[in-house]
Order: sequence, then C-alpha cells, then structure tokens
Amino acid sequence: MTPQSDNRNAAALTLPRNKRLRKTREFQRCFAAWRAGDGHLLLFAAKNEDEAVRLGVSVSKKHGNAVARNRRKRLLREAWRTSQHELPTGFDYVMVPRQHSDSSLQDYQKSVRELAQKILRKHRKSKGDC
Repeated sequence: MTPQSDNRNAAALTLPRNKRLRKTREFQRCFAAWRAGDGHLLLFAAKNEDEAVRLGVSVSKKHGNAVARNRRKRLLREAWRTSQHELPTGFDYVMVPRQHSDSSLQDYQKSVRELAQKILRKHRKSKGDC
C-alpha cells in the first residue's frame, strides 16, 4: 500500500464534525425514538433526513470522575469509529454505556453492531405505522 492510500483509508475511519450530534434537540430526538440495549451499552436511534450515520455519546456522572467519564467516551467513540461502516445508514445514534460494566473496546464494538441491527429491525417493523 502506498502512503497516499493509507491516508485515504484512515480518513474513511474518522469521526468528523458533520458525523457528530452536537445539539440538545438532536439528542432528545434520538432518546424519543428507538432503543436497544445489552449488558454493555444502550443505543438510541432516530431516522435522519440524510443517508449519513451520526453519533452522540452520553456518559453520566454516575460513571465516576471526569477522568473515568472521558476514558469511557474515548472507548465509545473508538468503537463507533471502527464499526461505523458496518452500521445501517440514515440514522442518528446516541450511545450510553451501562453503569456497572467494565467493558472493553471489543465489547463495545460487538454491542454497537448488534444493537444497530436490532434497531433496524424495529424500524422496519414500525415503518407501516409512520
């Protein structure tokens, strides 16, 4: 592989500003729509107008001090970054870690992929209700 193609592959796995949820109303819209969870993670999702996949992360103070919360956020963003191309498009997602789990990066990666598929199935079921 050439250095240029390495840069293109790395750029495809970034989390730029336009792929992040930043406003309160964007988070609230996700919290009000579909959700799925397992022992590591709660994943909330809402359909968006684009075919983009966007992410928001919410880690409460129940997870510890700022150092612990920021570490958890970094793990969640990395799990998202490496899994984003395997997820259904056209959704905004909010990831919320479970409080009493000592989850690893691999746990979060597996959870986000499985929970996104679960949300997609729920969306397809309710599509007739819209």
